[in-house]
Amino acid sequence: MGAYEITTWDLRPGETIERKELHEKYGGRTQGGIGPSKRSPNVFIFSDPVAGEPHGYFDGWRDDGCFHYTGEGQYGDQQMKSGNASILNHEVEGRALRVFMGARGVVTYEDEFELDTEEPWYETEAQETGNGPVRKVIVFRLRPKAIEPKPSVSKLDAALNGQVTEVPVEEQWTEKVFVAPSQEEFEAERREQKVVKALEAHLKRKGHNVFRLKIVPPGEAKPLFCDLRDSTANTLVEAKGSVTRDAIRMALGQLADYRRFVDSSVRPAVLVPEMPRADLMTLLETQGIAVIWPVDGGFEDTDDGRLV
Repeated sequence: MGAYEITTWDLRPGETIERKELHEKYGGRTQGGIGPSKRSPNVFIFSDPVAGEPHGYFDGWRDDGCFHYTGEGQYGDQQMKSGNASILNHEVEGRALRVFMGARGVVTYEDEFELDTEEPWYETEAQETGNGPVRKVIVFRLRPKAIEPKPSVSKLDAALNGQVTEVPVEEQWTEKVFVAPSQEEFEAERREQKVVKALEAHLKRKGHNVFRLKIVPPGEAKPLFCDLRDSTANTLVEAKGSVTRDAIRMALGQLADYRRFVDSSVRPAVLVPEMPRADLMTLLETQGIAVIWPVDGGFEDTDDGRLV
């Protein structure tokens, strides 16, 4: 990398500094989350978990003793280049990874870090900036060199506990919470939530045991959540807020995904706000999927009224 103008480092973990002053002294980018320096052998990493979570970034200390940090790239799938590559290649380039909490104004020096040797990084999903589509992002696993790892405060650790577990039928337990939490709620999503809550109340009045399933596929960094599981009727329900072909196709795919992790005898069903048109009903029937929709005084179920 050549000779550096500055080779000493005098910040200690826990000390604060104005970001502007930091860059005046050590170089690096004045904006953004990753700042490789040309003046000193450092790569600066700035983490702001509060600002990151609305985009599906869950940066910070985790139960594995690592600091998880989402790479740069606001649009499209993140690539291992630019700032991301500077983190990946920091050791071979002779640079130290310096993590700071905060991204603007006064920032706090956390420590010098290094990439975990067994799993330095992994890929997961998060929302594109500006309420855009879900895309692939890079998450680095960083281990501190001087300080002890701090306790996890990540809601992901609680959500990833156990491969398949039962959770309440609540809006906080959804895939959207962990992937695209700032995405605007569309009318179809509101209808979906309404019909799920109505079916839950209906089944509870009949004495059924209903909940959601939280599923963590092996190797995945974020959980999946079905819309409703009725253990009394052995039924797995995926809800959609409309009866368009795209919605029905998506429900089919989601049910196929969830069913891999439950008893093979479970009955899959799609819950929709109204009866789908004939061809879509035939599509679901050929795939062995029941259809449930609200009617006056209750719900209609194509599988001999098993739920209703």
